[in-house]
Amino acid sequence: MARVIYVNGRYLPYAQAGVHAEDRGFQFADAVYEVIEVRGGRLIDEPRHVARLARSLGELGIAAPMSPRALANVLRETIRRNRVVHGVVYLQVSRGAGPRDFAMPPAGTEPTVVCLARSSRPEAQERAAEHGIRVVTMPDIRWGRSDIKTVMLLPACLAKAAAAGAGAKEAWLVDRDGYVTEGASSNAWIVDASGQLVTRHVDDNILAGVTRATVLDAIAREGYEVSIRPFTPEDAYAAREAFITSASNTVMPVVEIDGRVIASGRPGGLSRRLRQIFHQVATASS
Repeated sequence: MARVIYVNGRYLPYAQAGVHAEDRGFQFADAVYEVIEVRGGRLIDEPRHVARLARSLGELGIAAPMSPRALANVLRETIRRNRVVHGVVYLQVSRGAGPRDFAMPPAGTEPTVVCLARSSRPEAQERAAEHGIRVVTMPDIRWGRSDIKTVMLLPACLAKAAAAGAGAKEAWLVDRDGYVTEGASSNAWIVDASGQLVTRHVDDNILAGVTRATVLDAIAREGYEVSIRPFTPEDAYAAREAFITSASNTVMPVVEIDGRVIASGRPGGLSRRLRQIFHQVATASS
C-alpha cells in the first residue's frame, strides 16, 4: 500500500490524503491519469507517458498543472517517499474543484493533482507469464473517446469483475462490428496462422498504449512481421499465440479465450521473446 500520497503540492500520509468533495474528477470523471512502471527504481517509458498525459489534457481542455520538470520531480519524490523499487507510480489530474455544475468552471480554476506509488512483486508477474492468463470477451460499452486516458473506468471495472467471475484475468472488449478493440486495461494482440503479429490500429476506440508502442519498437528491432488491423474473437481462437500489453504487465501471454485453449495452451515463442527483450528496448529514466 502507498505510504505517502502527493495531493496539490503536499506529501500527505495515506490516511490524510484527500480531494475536495466537489472535485470534478470525483463528480464527473473529468480527469485523466497515467500509470508508469517502476523497475529498479527507474521510470519505464516516462517520455511517452508524459506525452500521452499532455495529449489527454489537451483533448479535454484541462490546463497543464505544472511544468514537465516539476512533474518529473513529483513522480520521483513520490516513488522515493514510498520506497518503491519495483511497482508503479500513478498520476491523476482533474479539472479541479468548484460548485457542482455541468458547465465548466471558470478559467483559472486550479487542476487537482494526485500522485501515488505502490510496490509490486516481479516474481509474481513472472510466474503468471510462465503459465499465461485466461481472457473472456464481452461487448464494448464504453464511450466513443477511449483514446483519451480518462478516469471514467466504470465499464472497464464491470468488465474486469465479469472476467474474474468467469475465472479469467482480463476482458477483451468487442465492438458492434464484432472486432476486438482492446482489453479492459490492456492492448490485445494475436499471432495469426501465418505467424504474423496482429493488433488493432489506433483510433478513437482504443488507447494508444505506451507499452504497445514500445512492443512495436521491439518487433521492428527483431524483424518480425506485424499487421495493424482489427481481428475478431474467432481469429483469436484460431491464433498461434495471443497476449496483452500494459505498463503493469509488459507482455503477458494469453493461453485461453472464452474457454477455448489457444494453440498448445502454453505461452508462445513470440510473446515470450517480446517479454524477454521489452526492457532492453524501453527507456528507463532515473
